[in-house]
Amino acid sequence: MRAVRQKDTAPEVIVRRLLFRLGLRFRLHVKRLPGSPDIVLRRHSTAIFVHGCYWHRHPGCKHATTPKTNRDYWLPKFKANVERDARQAEALRALGWRVLIVWECETRDPVTLEVRLRQEFDLLPDP
Repeated sequence: MRAVRQKDTAPEVIVRRLLFRLGLRFRLHVKRLPGSPDIVLRRHSTAIFVHGCYWHRHPGCKHATTPKTNRDYWLPKFKANVERDARQAEALRALGWRVLIVWECETRDPVTLEVRLRQEFDLLPDP
């Protein structure tokens, strides 16, 4: 598991490039905020987490599989991840931040992701 990166993952880089192309400016991994969100847009009071479907248990996603072996280890680990994510999101909302979750599988279709982000930030589509 040492090889699993926490920062600058491929899905995170895809989201950052898309946000920048849309004209949105942001900070990365702001440690002063609960959960150290992957992307923080202060102007929009928005924190974005780019979650891997496997590690953060994306509901209904085919990538959120559970290993067949050593389930006594994996199930509590996954449950703790989901609970921690919920606590961090709630703490951010209590501070007045809007929380967006972008799932890894969403980054596989950048066109649909761009539409979602444009809607989230009330950006007009390109003519």
